[in-house]
Amino acid sequence: MESKLRVADFHCDVLSKLQAAPELDFRNDSRLDVTLERLQAGGVQLQVFAVYLSERRGRPCIEDVLGQLELFRLKVTGVDGLSWLRWKEDAVQSDAGDRPMALLSLEGVDGLEGNLWYAQVLFELGVRLMGITWNYANWAADGVLEPRGGGFTVKGRQLVDWCNESGMLLDVSHLAEAGFWELAERSERPFIASHSNCAAVCKHVRNLNDEQIKALIALDGRIGLTFVPWFVHERGKVKREDMLRHIEHICSLGGTKQIMFGSDFDGIDVWVEGLEHPGRYAEFTELLLRHYPEEDVRGWLYDNAAVYLAKHLPGKLHIS
Repeated sequence: MESKLRVADFHCDVLSKLQAAPELDFRNDSRLDVTLERLQAGGVQLQVFAVYLSERRGRPCIEDVLGQLELFRLKVTGVDGLSWLRWKEDAVQSDAGDRPMALLSLEGVDGLEGNLWYAQVLFELGVRLMGITWNYANWAADGVLEPRGGGFTVKGRQLVDWCNESGMLLDVSHLAEAGFWELAERSERPFIASHSNCAAVCKHVRNLNDEQIKALIALDGRIGLTFVPWFVHERGKVKREDMLRHIEHICSLGGTKQIMFGSDFDGIDVWVEGLEHPGRYAEFTELLLRHYPEEDVRGWLYDNAAVYLAKHLPGKLHIS
């Protein structure tokens, strides 16, 4: 089954897998969740690729970040690959393009080693979305699993100010709640949670509470509902129908226009039944259309994300 509607997915971890196993083929290797073949089958018009440095590689460093960027350039956006989304103009034109598009994000700034010049280098190399932390503390802020639950450091606040000036968009998935509220005050653009669900539906530390969701809605940010099974349902077998409770909860808070999806494919080794890879978006689309108006479904699958990027990405004439 091919998807009836276009899809934007705001988080996958393909690049870290390619770095660990360079022999993997992004085009159609079944050892990857996300492949070019599956993106096309699922109607995924935009896929965000995260640069994530696994703890198994040791201390994060800029060389490992740059290594994943090179894999993205060669294997993901190479000849016959995805089209690279970097600018506001690209987002506006993406509706007319035949090739699916790819956007680069950084999941945790650990590899920047506290050096804002490295952040500028990544911007020049095409990274457009930055998650401050993974689960633990780094030089910029605390993650959700850091026991002290602190906010930003002095250098972390400088990083946010640099993002405000440069046009780098910010992502609060994995950020401790204190940092979330500090960013809500300091950021000059609406930020996103690329792959988080609702704590009121499934009580997991990585999910957002209602006050955080309301703040994102008020800022006109975006919430990428994720397919990590233990973020969807607390126990038992998790099915794609369980995603509907998270959708309905955000809608009940007034966030219909803020919903999008961030699967976390290739970052998990257990999957929601019926959502094992991007090719499954076709069946998921059919499920959504059976329960909700098509206009809303179009928004959740693609339009809400596309509107956000067209409004908040820097333009090609942007001077940082």
